[in-house]
Amino acid sequence: FAAQRHVLTYMEDAVSQLLENREDISQYGIARFFTEYFNSVRQGTHILFREFSFVQATPHNRASFLRTFWRCFRTVGKNGGKKKNLLTAQEYHCLLQLLCPDFPMELTQKAARIVLMDDAMDCLMSFSDFLFAFQIQFYYSEFLESVAAIYQDLLAGKNPNTVIVPTSSSGQHRQRQPPNDCNPLEGVETSLFYQCLESLCDRSKYSCPPSALVKEMLSSAQRMTFYGFLMALAKDQGINRALGALPDKGDLFLDPAMDQELEKLVAQVSGLSVSGPASSSADTANMPIRNSPRINSPWKPLHHRRKMDAESEGSNEETDSSEN
Repeated sequence: FAAQRHVLTYMEDAVSQLLENREDISQYGIARFFTEYFNSVRQGTHILFREFSFVQATPHNRASFLRTFWRCFRTVGKNGGKKKNLLTAQEYHCLLQLLCPDFPMELTQKAARIVLMDDAMDCLMSFSDFLFAFQIQFYYSEFLESVAAIYQDLLAGKNPNTVIVPTSSSGQHRQRQPPNDCNPLEGVETSLFYQCLESLCDRSKYSCPPSALVKEMLSSAQRMTFYGFLMALAKDQGINRALGALPDKGDLFLDPAMDQELEKLVAQVSGLSVSGPASSSADTANMPIRNSPRINSPWKPLHHRRKMDAESEGSNEETDSSEN
């Protein structure tokens, strides 16, 4: 259970944070620190403003990052008309860096390529199209790397038993007839493709989409290209539900809990502005209300480097503004 839930990863990170911030934590107590740390892990807020190596370290971290990105920036797609919610890959990457400053551009470009296919990388994409493509590319990144290698071998007419899966240690491969040479635009035979993917999922130590859903998805066509497969994964609501990070596409712009928090925040800001200059001292006394979570948890955000504290606060402000 501990290995499956990556408990050791979180224990090591918690101890590292404790040592990094021991002077600040000493006045609040170690027990409170660990309580708040693991509460943040449970709530999925522990990945905010953390380095990419930590964000991608566990499936829970990846799902938490996807959910946080959706909740913070869903208004990009919710507000405005059909053309106003379109952004380029570079612009989406800037949004990702607000939550993870060192998020690699390569992953953003790979996600954009799923949406744009053969179009130029500077073309505009809707928030929903990019989000679901990004979910597949980010959460299943190691799986997709292996799928790409398998696809290229099948496309070249190689026997699947020569495909080496990075996570395989047994060296056992199924014997199959190689597919006929075909135009790359026509893809590969889906039945043979699925057999290779099923074997990959059985042996992989990384996250893979459910085999039954992949089989159902591939059964609708006789041949499929690599990017056609990625697009099908991104659009499949069954796979989205199995992953559990994002709502269905029809509910993508609905988040009652977040909307309620925003309404409270707007009410607070409105109350401060109504009070006017005459009560400036009262306004000053009320201002810390918005920062109270940081006062309650002085060790947040959980950085390995103190110099990122200022960056994280700036990122929070930009994220808040995007919500409004």
